[in-house]
Amino acid sequence: MAFVLTFSELVRLVDGDIVRDAPDGHLTGVASLDDAGALDISFLGNDKYRGQFLTTKAGAVIVARGESAGPDAVGLVAVDNPSLAFSAVVRHFAATVARLVPGIHPRAVVDAAASVDAATVRVHAGAVIMAGARVGAGSEIGPNCVLGEQVVVGRDCRIMANVTIRERCVLGDRVFLQPGCVIGSDGYGYEFHDGRHVKVDQVGIVEIGDDVEIGANTTIDRARFGKTLIGEGTKIDNLVQIAHNVVIGKHCLIVALTGISGSTHLGNYVTAAGQVGIVGHVTIGDKAVLTARTGVTISLAGDETYAGKPALPLREDMKIHAQLRRLPKLVERVKALEIAARLTR
Repeated sequence: MAFVLTFSELVRLVDGDIVRDAPDGHLTGVASLDDAGALDISFLGNDKYRGQFLTTKAGAVIVARGESAGPDAVGLVAVDNPSLAFSAVVRHFAATVARLVPGIHPRAVVDAAASVDAATVRVHAGAVIMAGARVGAGSEIGPNCVLGEQVVVGRDCRIMANVTIRERCVLGDRVFLQPGCVIGSDGYGYEFHDGRHVKVDQVGIVEIGDDVEIGANTTIDRARFGKTLIGEGTKIDNLVQIAHNVVIGKHCLIVALTGISGSTHLGNYVTAAGQVGIVGHVTIGDKAVLTARTGVTISLAGDETYAGKPALPLREDMKIHAQLRRLPKLVERVKALEIAARLTR
């Protein structure tokens, strides 16, 4: 794949329509509308950036269908979803740079009983891969990562620096773990006995489906027994805590600082926005949306948007907050009525 795109190649790459043609010269990179130069590709995905769009110096801009404005010298390509199309362009340029170069660094430690093919896998300096671990073709193990005994990593995975995957955990294909993830740490389990908190053994695993991405410094605890499961296509942000025996369905979005307590089940296509807290042993239905800082204390039905603590349907929570905003005036009215009542006695 070339390091450049011509305008006609750009149109084909994003499956777009030409709004305004441009010279078929080389486009060599991507940039924001206000930073782009004549060799850059940019996009208009939100109308609040229209001012930047009208003055951009980009060589080409990806726009929504129906758009016809823009500087005269800029090539315009119309698509259904400019942001998604721009991601395809970014992926094109990234793929030309970030090619996998197989090999095992001499300062990596790979146990003789591990299955790692140096011809198809890259292992960086400082990585440790223990006995029985298996790494699929096309995968990359970053610096100072630790893969415990009998860990399974699928094909074309990217395990970034300082990730720890503890014993027997299983990753599917094309899993992307950002730096500092911990997969398979012990669940937070104790029994109170004779005045002491006694640790409960955690002997299960974590299993992660295909095409899952997990953000930096997120921790996913191993099951007390059985599996903690992360479904195919789910995307998890930075600094998320997922406890033992949690089951997360397919294609969910879990945003930063969310905490999910043990044995909770999330359906498919659930969204948990930032700082959501979910108690243990509850079920959240398919396509539920938990807005930022929602506190979930009971099971919730799917196909609904929730807010507040405890979680309520969004409209109900908004009504409560509207009433709360009226409370100071209501208190003043009550005080005035009490004073009036005393004066008439």
